[in-house]
Amino acid sequence: MIEIRGDELEGGGQILRSSVALSALLGRPVRIINIRGKRPSPGMKAQHVTAIRALARICGAKVNGLELGSRVLEFRPSEIISGRFEFEVGTAGSISLVLQAILPVLSFAPSRTSAIIKGGTDVRWSPPIDYLRFVAIPIISRMGPRIDIRLIRRGHYPKGGGEVEVSVDPVDGLDPIVMKEFGELVEVRGLSHCTGLPRHVAERQARAAEAVLRQAIDSPISIDLEYGPQGPDAGMGPGSGITLFAKTSSGAILGADALGERGKPAEEVGREAASKLLKEISSRRPVDRHMADMIIPYMSIASGRSEIGASELTLHSLTNVRVSEAICGVRFEIKGDLGLPAELAVDGISLRRRTPLGPSPGPPR
Repeated sequence: MIEIRGDELEGGGQILRSSVALSALLGRPVRIINIRGKRPSPGMKAQHVTAIRALARICGAKVNGLELGSRVLEFRPSEIISGRFEFEVGTAGSISLVLQAILPVLSFAPSRTSAIIKGGTDVRWSPPIDYLRFVAIPIISRMGPRIDIRLIRRGHYPKGGGEVEVSVDPVDGLDPIVMKEFGELVEVRGLSHCTGLPRHVAERQARAAEAVLRQAIDSPISIDLEYGPQGPDAGMGPGSGITLFAKTSSGAILGADALGERGKPAEEVGREAASKLLKEISSRRPVDRHMADMIIPYMSIASGRSEIGASELTLHSLTNVRVSEAICGVRFEIKGDLGLPAELAVDGISLRRRTPLGPSPGPPR
């Protein structure tokens, strides 16, 4: 059994999610100790329990220590299955973080698989669902799997109530990804939303973001607007946010986002997201700091050599490198220092599905 320390480097929930996802993919048991050991309140939260429970169901794993507050987890995976699943995080636990854990595994399922996940779509300390929809999924899909995320209802802190449906057409193996050139900026797009609030909140976020961007770039800018309420549970909790993403001539997609909160003017939300995106663009690297850490497990199991240029080398990236090396046996090459632009490369292990993919059976009934 491979032992992973949950208090190393970034020391948060990412170590747990990445370790168990790679365990499920490779069929290698893992034991994670000191889970979230560097957080003010260590141990598993609701979103971590949901993510592990989801992975255990998908791969028939035997699990010890799966409970709120647990600081030790043993995960013994079996065979990955497909079908239709439903998982509920509860309150405003992050749907996006659950998706981060299960998407690599669903990419190697026996057939097309779908899941409904309920919880928070736009919450602090996690990527908003729009970042996954517009940045992460398009990049991951270049490696082979066809992933579709449908936003059914938004859920904000503290009550949640959001709902997302994901479907994945799996692959026999992942293609390597090479994103080294930035190219030229082609356009900036985005989505500004509000739920349970006046529509001018979304409009002000968008206007403020565009004003900041236009001071620095000449490329076309288009920010869509989305107003709530949506669905019968929209009143569970008002909220707002904006996600921006830049596209370049090399095919790069870089994202940034900001969330509204009580007492925070809508203009400040828009300016925050725009400033973050301009920082990513100024790095002249094709992969933003958040995508750089998300793509590392995929690079580790892909066929051939993957190489990316990251806008910033973060502790999250180094953490996923450490976990991937420990479980997959790969060795990353890193050129760059913490907090600065960096190049990351690895020869993947060419993981193959345990049962080769046959003709598509169509959507599950």
